[in-house]
Amino acid sequence: MGKYVHGYSSREAARLSDQANTLKELIHPDTVFEPGATVLEVGCGTGEQTAILARKCPGARFVSFDIAAHTLAEARARVAGEKLRNVRFLQTDLFALPFAEGSFDYVLVCFVLEHLAEPARALVALRKMLKPNGTIVAIEGDHGSCYFHPETDAAKRAWRCLIEAQRAAHGNSLIGRELFPLLSGAGFREVAASPRLVYADASRPRMMEGFVKKTIIPMVEGVEQQAFAMGLIDRATWDQGIADLHRTGTPPDGTFCYTFFKATGKR
Repeated sequence: MGKYVHGYSSREAARLSDQANTLKELIHPDTVFEPGATVLEVGCGTGEQTAILARKCPGARFVSFDIAAHTLAEARARVAGEKLRNVRFLQTDLFALPFAEGSFDYVLVCFVLEHLAEPARALVALRKMLKPNGTIVAIEGDHGSCYFHPETDAAKRAWRCLIEAQRAAHGNSLIGRELFPLLSGAGFREVAASPRLVYADASRPRMMEGFVKKTIIPMVEGVEQQAFAMGLIDRATWDQGIADLHRTGTPPDGTFCYTFFKATGKR
């Protein structure tokens, strides 16, 4: 598996929470798990998506797993705090799942494949967890889909550091555009993928604050040490680039556009 390039700081936990709450109406309006359905959530992290979907689909039963004990502790606390009783947490590795083949109606993979060194192999393994005609739901971003105003060379170089740092950690921050071929190649049927566009400007203050200021820019800032260690950028250009990225999320003239991708397929 690849390394989680963003780290496990309290700031990263806050960023993930802001991301989940800002984007839930964009990526989850059509995520519906019927009463009685069993859902395997892959790499649940600190449980942001878990809580949203367990609350939205109270009749479904979730098994949410992650490899990191400390993130699972946060996820358990989050779900318990919301008094959600339809989630069971498990610490395990994606490639060593303790379930029989065909155990679940759904598999949910949200913002996980981008961090895996072998996403195609992971999808093959997850397909086996589904019952016949069971459904996978996969959601990923694509950092190469980003454009913004004002656009400067320094801002583009700082943004590129995020892509390169994730590549060095054996991940793929451009994986959103690959969901259709990845699911098809893993043997899923009836694969369908759709772009989910985020656009922010001064007329959309919630997106400016929740997505640009609290989600995207902190994600770039989070690879600062890796960027310098890898020799991707110098200090002056980095500082200018981050300042310029903040301008894209600042009224009256800042704008930001980014695309997520959501795909489904059947076993």
